[in-house]
Amino acid sequence: MSQKAIGVIYALALLLPGIATAEQASLPVAEQHFTRGNAIAMDRMMTAMHLPSSGDVDTDFVNMMEPHHQGAIDMAILQLRYGRNPKLLRLAQEIIVEQRQEIDAMRLALGRPLLSPSPLPGRQLVLQTAPIHYHAESRP
Repeated sequence: MSQKAIGVIYALALLLPGIATAEQASLPVAEQHFTRGNAIAMDRMMTAMHLPSSGDVDTDFVNMMEPHHQGAIDMAILQLRYGRNPKLLRLAQEIIVEQRQEIDAMRLALGRPLLSPSPLPGRQLVLQTAPIHYHAESRP
C-alpha cells in the first residue's frame, strides 16, 4: 500500500470520528479514543515494518525495529493520555524515553542522523485522534 493511500485512510479515520462499531460505541469516550488511537498506531507500525529487504541484515533490522519502537512510543503516549494507574503512567514515561534512546542508538550504529528531539517526529496523528482527558485520580 502506498504512503499516499495510507495517509488518506488515516485522514478519513480522523474525519469520521462518529463512525464506530456497536462494541466501540458502548465503551466510555476515553476508551473509544484510546482504542481508535491504538488501532492507528498499530496499523502504522505494522505497515512501516513491511519493507523489502535491503540486502543488508543490519539495515533491515534497524528499518524494522525503528517503527516497532515508535509504535511502542505512540502506545505509551496514549496510555499517558487516557490511563489512570500511576505505576503504568510512570512505565509509559519510561517506555517513551527508553525506546527513543534505542531508536537513536540504532540510527547512530548505521551512521544515520538522529531524528528531532521530539518523541514523535512526524507522528502527531496519534495525538490528534481526540482531545486530552485528564483523570482526577492521577492528574493535578
